[in-house]
Amino acid sequence: MQQIARIATVSPKGQPDLVPVALEFDGEYFWVGSHDERPRKYKNVKSGNKLVAITIDDVQSFHPWKGRQVRVYGTAEILDHTGKIGPGKYLRITPKVSWSFGLEKGQELKIVKTVH
Repeated sequence: MQQIARIATVSPKGQPDLVPVALEFDGEYFWVGSHDERPRKYKNVKSGNKLVAITIDDVQSFHPWKGRQVRVYGTAEILDHTGKIGPGKYLRITPKVSWSFGLEKGQELKIVKTVH
């Protein structure tokens, strides 16, 4: 799995915010950390907008096309956690539904939906 992802959160005024983040997955939750709680992603979740989206993707080849992606819709909460960037406040994302493609050989274009 890629260690860099993108997370989308929404401000209290409804403005989507999309940023690259370091990502961890422990088999149940995705964890997104930061060095402090000032980034918008924390402010947006603190404001009550707990719905988030994550995408992890890469392109292995353009010719022939060979891409991989996982997209996750879920809910976030701010918790203390010790992760890859050290101890601190992290967003713990509980997946609700995900879509993926290109993860299995021979199924590069097949989209797989999973309800968690």
